[in-house]
Amino acid sequence: MSADVQLDNVWVQFGDFVAVRDASLTIEGGEFFSFLGPSGCGKTTLLRAISGFQEPSRGRVLIGGKDMAGIGPNQRPTALIFQNLALFPLMTVWENISFALEVKGVDKAARRKKADELLELVALPGQGEKMVHELSGGQKQRVAVARALCAEPEVLLLDEPLSALDLKLRQHMRTELRAIQQRAGITFIYITHDQGEALTMSDRVAVMRQGVIDQIGDGTTVYDHPETAFVASFVGENNSFSGKVMEVANGFAQVETKVGVMRARISDAAPLNRGDKAIVFVRPEALDFSDAARKENSMEVTLTHQEFEGHFWHLVLQAESGPKIRMSVMNDGSSGVHETGAKVSVAFSAQSAIALAPRSEEHTSELQSPCNLVC
Repeated sequence: MSADVQLDNVWVQFGDFVAVRDASLTIEGGEFFSFLGPSGCGKTTLLRAISGFQEPSRGRVLIGGKDMAGIGPNQRPTALIFQNLALFPLMTVWENISFALEVKGVDKAARRKKADELLELVALPGQGEKMVHELSGGQKQRVAVARALCAEPEVLLLDEPLSALDLKLRQHMRTELRAIQQRAGITFIYITHDQGEALTMSDRVAVMRQGVIDQIGDGTTVYDHPETAFVASFVGENNSFSGKVMEVANGFAQVETKVGVMRARISDAAPLNRGDKAIVFVRPEALDFSDAARKENSMEVTLTHQEFEGHFWHLVLQAESGPKIRMSVMNDGSSGVHETGAKVSVAFSAQSAIALAPRSEEHTSELQSPCNLVC
């Protein structure tokens, strides 16, 4: 069974510091939902508010339509997996998994049966008699998920559970976690600063900055159609060209930058007008050598550096004026793309770039009025 989670105008304040500001959204039952953002943006604070370990200063948290005000963590239909997993080292795997049932007084045979069912669910059949120290990092992750599911929560909360794993194991566990969530059919709420995790696993992602949710959408939307300069710069890698809007027509803007006039699409959610300051964002993979002169956004640049990363060559380019430009080229088996120091032409289409307003002013650390905390 799964439940939806609703945040209704949630604020969390510690003294004069506002950790979460006016968070409002609905997470659907059975959805894999991620909060993505840099350290200190408020994502873990929101998770604590959902779990009951932190009371909101203002606003409501509803789970399955029920207001959670005054309901402690042990009474909520949630289970929380911490970064360090907190498995019991002196218990076997099956004892770890079924601990919640032991607390409830369930007999050993029933506990063992439930643990074996969950081991099957997390693809660890026959591992129940092992001790925790005999497991790999990925196996420990799956045991922690199984233990949380044993409590039969309607919502599973995961606070950066893959952060301690090496790259290949993290990538493997993304697939595993998503598969487990789909088999279990319950709501997963995932906290991460790793955009790869969020984009790979999630049905939807909320990108956070300084306690505020900047954008909510599926991975493709957040990556290809950012609505703020922060989302464009934080989610994936982007080249940015600051300038001034010269003209807006048919969903595109002409922006005058230090490297020339650029044409880029604009967002319906963040419209621009003539004379506005703007930043044109272009993904490294959107730049192209082929037919550069025939594309609408063409630049003459110098190749200053190139890095080989297996499937990609990452090139650093420098125009006569303006910032360094990064470009990604698929590795086709050749030894390199161009010689360092070569003069080359690169270009991108207007459709593959987006023009957005610069970041808004930083949020103040105080709520608008002391009454917000008590009224």
